[in-house]
Amino acid sequence: MTELAKKKRPEFRNLNLFSDVRTYRLPLAGFISILHRVSGMLMFILLPLVIWMFDTSVSSEISFGRFSAAFNVGLGFVPGWFIKLVTLALIWAYLHHLAAGVRHLYLDVSHKTTKDFGRQSAVATLVFSIGLTLILGAKLFGLY
Repeated sequence: MTELAKKKRPEFRNLNLFSDVRTYRLPLAGFISILHRVSGMLMFILLPLVIWMFDTSVSSEISFGRFSAAFNVGLGFVPGWFIKLVTLALIWAYLHHLAAGVRHLYLDVSHKTTKDFGRQSAVATLVFSIGLTLILGAKLFGLY
């Protein structure tokens, strides 16, 4: 097939927010990079919850009982399932941020910047973070 017969693919140099973003297909490696930033932001936003969870769980036996009860019956007007769901989001954010950070560091050190390796490492990052999140989420919600 000649060059003229092939369908011309659009070339994006300067993306226009209103016209080009809807038609731009982000590769999986770019999607993982964006999720890395989102997970970092989520961990930063939930940092007061992490500090409260740590402080409440190690202060005394009474505070640990209150900490455990927050996951079972809730805390104030917040139901227990919602606290578990937020904790599951925090678990995913930590695992994804760790896996994507190791991926970025490995790419920086090894200089393996091929498109195929970027896609393979992005898939491995997703499988690792989502797989461990499902396992730990099942433990959190009492499935095993």
